[in-house]
Amino acid sequence: VNNMVVGVTQGFEKKLEIQGVGYNAQMQGRNLKLSLGFSHPVIITPPEGITLSTPSSVIIVVSGADKEMVGQVASEIRNWRRPEPYKGKGIRYSGEHVRRKAGKTGATK
Repeated sequence: VNNMVVGVTQGFEKKLEIQGVGYNAQMQGRNLKLSLGFSHPVIITPPEGITLSTPSSVIIVVSGADKEMVGQVASEIRNWRRPEPYKGKGIRYSGEHVRRKAGKTGATK
């Protein structure tokens, strides 16, 4: 019940960061257009009560009154390109730490 009261008075928001060469986001009216290295752009239409905004081309802000719905939409956007552990490219939550792995080591013969 408290989340409903906070949602109406203040609202909830989640920030997503895009990392990777050529990856970006832009608004097309109410929809979000993502360029994520696919052969086609990804168009995301937010559900009722959720607003998407892009303060810069690499930051997406998902906001709304319903905490669960804000988290769900942010998760669906993130699932288009999860951050990968080798180069760190992808969509991540703001402040999320992606554990990096070492790549192949040069094997000698």
